[in-house]
Amino acid sequence: MPLALWALTLSAFAIGTTEFVIVGLIPTIAASLDVSVPSAGLLVSVYALGVAIGAPVLTAMSSRVPRKFLLLALMALFTVGNLVAWMAPGYVALMGARMLTGLAHGVFFSIGSTIATGLVSKDKAASAIALMFSGLTVALVTGVPLGTFIGQMFGWQTTFLAVSLLGVIAFVGSLILVPNNIKNNPPASMLKQLAVLKQPRLLLVYAITALGYGGTFIAFTYLAPILQEVAGFSASSVGLVMLVYGVSVAFGNIWGGRLADKKGPVWALQLIFALLALVLFVLTFTATNAWLAVITVLAWGAVAFGNVPGLQVYVVQQAQRDAPEAVDVASGLNIAAFNLGIAGGAWAGGLIVAHMGLLATPWIGALVVLGALGLTTLSGRLDKQGTASVAHRLCVAESP
Repeated sequence: MPLALWALTLSAFAIGTTEFVIVGLIPTIAASLDVSVPSAGLLVSVYALGVAIGAPVLTAMSSRVPRKFLLLALMALFTVGNLVAWMAPGYVALMGARMLTGLAHGVFFSIGSTIATGLVSKDKAASAIALMFSGLTVALVTGVPLGTFIGQMFGWQTTFLAVSLLGVIAFVGSLILVPNNIKNNPPASMLKQLAVLKQPRLLLVYAITALGYGGTFIAFTYLAPILQEVAGFSASSVGLVMLVYGVSVAFGNIWGGRLADKKGPVWALQLIFALLALVLFVLTFTATNAWLAVITVLAWGAVAFGNVPGLQVYVVQQAQRDAPEAVDVASGLNIAAFNLGIAGGAWAGGLIVAHMGLLATPWIGALVVLGALGLTTLSGRLDKQGTASVAHRLCVAESP
């Protein structure tokens, strides 16, 4: 794989750490800022909203900016956002810092996906995206458990200072490894780029993405409280369980990319969503036992992010066919869909916790994931109908 891909992976690691470390710190932040656990959970939602806004809008606005310059600017913004979080005097300031950091996240993964696929042959597109997104999974393996531990031992503010240092390292890595001649997609007007929102097939993929991730984050946002209040783990042990989860995610991400390359994105997504819904249902019953909870969390990690490569390569394929002049924006809108799902899932999870309790989040999340499975099946059937229609027209055109 090209060195530029590893630079993207390094940046994804830093971004993944700041995105997900908040999950392990929700009880700590709630106690420190004297807010409820659901209110602390909104820090996940506001970050995701920043991503959802930044991905399509800022990606469209920056379509003419050289890719390397844009990557460096994004990592600088990311670093500043985490420094603001480190110095935040209260809950509102921390919310603002999370929004700022989320803006950088959205544009990074929008352009990163298309850059990654452009660096390799078409048959390795999903694997290239999987490698870049493996930065997120490595963050789950190392950055999130370590950040959770640092936050519990030295205060949550220290975690954001450490993440800002990761941002500096990622900036230097991009400066050194990313080539200066990264190809921009041909620029188009803002209206033409945002016209992808009129493409029904792309909207269907975005709905799949939002539901798949929304279902996951209904439960994942409140994993730390579930582990502490239901399974009986101590606060210091939550980081170790997150480590187990992250190791499993690392394997699941690579497996998901290879499965999408080999079987096609639709087949891979159907299998992964079915397994994800099953694991979430099972967690409802195993969360009360510490060992069974760890085993279920291990299984959860194997499928929780395995759908990322398939979803991203699927939306790029659809965009290349239906909106070739706006592939970056189409990719960015899928990143927005990921994070709208995360924001909605975290918000819904807070309501569920407040009215039904922590143990209602896994099975309700499973039902939402089943919705994503149903839409994936529908999209696959539409693909087959479209292929059959094209083949029929070709036969008619070639007949004497």
